[in-house]
Amino acid sequence: MARNIDNHTSITYGLSAKEVNQRIEAGFSNQQSNQETKSYQDIFRDNIFTLFNLINAILAGLIIFIGSFKNLLFLGVVVSNLVIGIVQELRAKKVLDRLRLITQPYVQVLRDGNIVELTTQELVLDDIMLLASGSQICADAFVCEGRLEVNESLVTGESDIIIKQIGDTLYSGSFVVSGNAKVQVYHVGDDNYAQTIVKDAKVFRKHKSQLRDSINFIIKTIGIIIIPMGILLFSKQMFLTQSGLEDSIVSTVAALIGMIPEGLVLLTSIALAVGSVNLARRKTLVQELYCIETLARVDVLCLDKTGTITEGNMRVENMILYDERWDMPDILSNMMKVLTDDNATALAIRQFAKQPKTNKIAVHSIPFSSARKLSAVSFQEEGTYTLGAYEFVCNQEDPTIRKQIDEQTKLGNRVLVLAHSDDDILEETLPHKQKVLGLLILSDPIRKEAPQTLDYFLAQGVDVKIISGDDSKTVHAIARKAHLKSYDRYIDMSTVEDSQISEVVEQYTVFGRVSPQQKKMMLHALKENGHITAMIGDGVNDVMALKEADCSISVAQGSEAAKNIANLVLLNNNFANMPHIVKEGRRVINNIQRSASLFLVKTTFSTLLSFLTLFFMRNYPFEPIQLTLISTLTIGIPSFFLALEANYARVEGNFLINVFSKALPGALCVVLSILYVNMLSLVLPLSKDVISTMCVIMTAATLIVVLYRVCTPFSKKRFLLFSIMTSAFLLAILCIPSFFNLVRLPLYAFILTLIGIFAIPFVMNALRQIGHFFHLKERILRIAKS
Repeated sequence: MARNIDNHTSITYGLSAKEVNQRIEAGFSNQQSNQETKSYQDIFRDNIFTLFNLINAILAGLIIFIGSFKNLLFLGVVVSNLVIGIVQELRAKKVLDRLRLITQPYVQVLRDGNIVELTTQELVLDDIMLLASGSQICADAFVCEGRLEVNESLVTGESDIIIKQIGDTLYSGSFVVSGNAKVQVYHVGDDNYAQTIVKDAKVFRKHKSQLRDSINFIIKTIGIIIIPMGILLFSKQMFLTQSGLEDSIVSTVAALIGMIPEGLVLLTSIALAVGSVNLARRKTLVQELYCIETLARVDVLCLDKTGTITEGNMRVENMILYDERWDMPDILSNMMKVLTDDNATALAIRQFAKQPKTNKIAVHSIPFSSARKLSAVSFQEEGTYTLGAYEFVCNQEDPTIRKQIDEQTKLGNRVLVLAHSDDDILEETLPHKQKVLGLLILSDPIRKEAPQTLDYFLAQGVDVKIISGDDSKTVHAIARKAHLKSYDRYIDMSTVEDSQISEVVEQYTVFGRVSPQQKKMMLHALKENGHITAMIGDGVNDVMALKEADCSISVAQGSEAAKNIANLVLLNNNFANMPHIVKEGRRVINNIQRSASLFLVKTTFSTLLSFLTLFFMRNYPFEPIQLTLISTLTIGIPSFFLALEANYARVEGNFLINVFSKALPGALCVVLSILYVNMLSLVLPLSKDVISTMCVIMTAATLIVVLYRVCTPFSKKRFLLFSIMTSAFLLAILCIPSFFNLVRLPLYAFILTLIGIFAIPFVMNALRQIGHFFHLKERILRIAKS
C-alpha cells in the first residue's frame, strides 16, 4: 500500500500506537504475499495433484471396472508414497519455519518516542526506520535525517555506491554500505519497488540443478510417452490379438505402471527434506533446497578472511607515532565520535581510544566503505584527519613507512595509517597532500577450528581460496597461520586489470585488496573456467559475490543483505560446520543417484517391453500385481533405506548419465530375459501362465543381482536388507504364488529358468563392459576434439 509522502512523521517521536493500529486496519502494513516456505495447502496440493497420480487413478478405475481387485495392490505403493511425501514435507516445513524465526530480518523503528525492534513485516506506512551500515532496506523510504551510502545492486544490478541525503529515495532490496539515517516508509507490502521488480531477493537464490532438471526430464519424457503408448497397447490387445476386455486392461495397466517411476520424485523430495532437517540440527538453515546438491559438487570454496578463518573481532595491538606532538588516541576518539561506522575495526578503535580528551567540532566527514578503504573527518580550524589503508590514503609512498607496514603485515596484522591535512574535505573529495601521523596496528585472532576445517576441504579435492579486502600480505600471513596449502601464492588485486582476472584466479590462492566488484568477477571467472563454486561471506561487500556463486553461505551474525542472499545460513556462526554440510550434501546426492538407478531399471525395461509388445510380442509379460511384488521388494523398500545411508564420496559427472549408465545393463538384462522366455515359447509348449511366471522369476532375479551390485561393498545393514528382500521374494513365490497369479513350473521350464538365472550375472557383466567401452571411447573422442 502507498500514500503520498507529504505526510511527514515526527523524526523524534515516530508513530503513536493509535496511528499504527489505524494503518494496520487500513491495510497499510508491510505484509507481503510471498512466503518463505510452502503453505500447508501447497504441500497437499503438490503431492496429490500430479500427472502420475492422475494416471494411477485412471488405471485403478479401469481395474475396478473389470473387478480384478487384487491387481489394485499397486495403489498401496502410490498411497504410501503420497503419505510419506506429505509427512516429510510437513516435518521439514515445521523445522525450517522455526529456524527462520531466528534469522527473521529485524529493523529498528521509532514509535511513541522509543526505539523498538520489529520484524520487517510489522512495519507500517509512515514508520520512521533507523538505518545503519549493513542494514537492508526492507521498505521503500525517503531520508529524513542523516546521510547514507547505499548499494542498489540487488535492485538495479549496478554496483556503484550511491550517496543518499535528506529527501532522497531509498529502494527496498538495496542495503546500506555506511552511514546512519532516519528514514520514513512510503511504500509497504507488495507496493515496494523490490516486490514489483523481483518479488523477493530470493529469486537470486535459485541456481541450476542437475538433479532437478534430470528428474523433470525423466518425468516429462515418460509423461509424453505413456498416454499414446497405453492407447496403442490396449488397441492391439483388444482388436488385433483379441485378448478380451479384461486381459487387455490388465496387460495395459501393468505396462503403464511399470513405466511410471512413482518413487523417484518422492525419494528425491524425502532425501532433500531429510538433508535439510539434518542440517537444521547442526544449526544450519537451508534456504534453497537444491543447494544441497550444489554443495556435493563444489570443487572451489571461496571465503572471506574475516569471520571465517579469523574470529572477526579486531583488537588494537599497538600504535606507532611519528610525531609526539600529536595525540593519536584523542584524534581517533574524536573521529569515532563523529563517524557512525560500526564494523569490527571501528569497534576495536573505539575500545582502544576511549573518550576524547578534547572536544573537536566536525564540519564534514566521509564514512568508511569497502570500496574506498578509508574514512575521514574535517574538524573546524584543524583540517582533515584520514584513517585507512596506506595506499588509498597517500599518493606517494615513503620507503620507511612502507617497510614498517610490510613488517607488520608479514606478522598477520592489519595496519591503518592516520594522516592529516590542513585543508578540509571538499564535495566528498579528500585533500591532495596528507602527512602521515602514525600507524595503528590491529589483529584478528585465528579461529581454533580453522586449520582443521581447511585441511578437510583440501583432502576432499576442494580448492580453497581466500578473498579479502585487506592488504594481501596480511591475508597471506593469516593464511600461513591457518596452515592453508599454497598460502605463499598470493596477490594484490588492486594491481590486477579486469581482463586478467580469469587467469589470475586460477594461479593464486590468497587474494588481497579485492573490491566487491572484483569478488563477483572472480566467482564469475571460476564458473566460466568450469568450476562449481561456493562462497562464504558475511558482509555487505560480499553480497555480489554471494549472488554470483553456485552456492552461497552466510552466518547469522552477518549483515541482513548477506543472509537474505545466502542459500545457507550458519546459525551458530561456526565455520567448523562446513565439513558436515558438505558431507550431508554428498550423502544426499550420492544416495539419490544410487537409488534412482534402481527406479530407472524398472522404468527403462518397462518402456522397452511396451515397445516390444506393440511390435513383436503377443502379450505384455506381467500383470500389475506381479510388478508390484517385484518393484516393492527389489526397488521400493531398498531404495528408501539406501537413500538414508552415509555416503561421503565426491559427486562427479552428470546425474542423468550416471543413473542411466547404472540402470541400463540391468534393464537390458531384463529385456533379454523376457526375449529368452518368448523364444522358448516358440519351440516348447509353454502356457501363458507358465510364460508369465518364468518372466516374473527371471526379472526378479535380475533385479536382485542389480540390488546386490548396489549394496556392495556390504555392511551389516546392507547385508541384512539384501537378505530380507531376497528371502521375502522367495517366500512370496513359494508360499502364496496364486495371490500373485504365479503357477508351479513344469520340470523342464524350471530347469530352463534356472539356466537363465545362472546366465544373468554374466550377461549383465558383459553389458556393463560394453557400456564402459563406449563410455571410454566417448572420452577419447572428446579429448581428441579438445
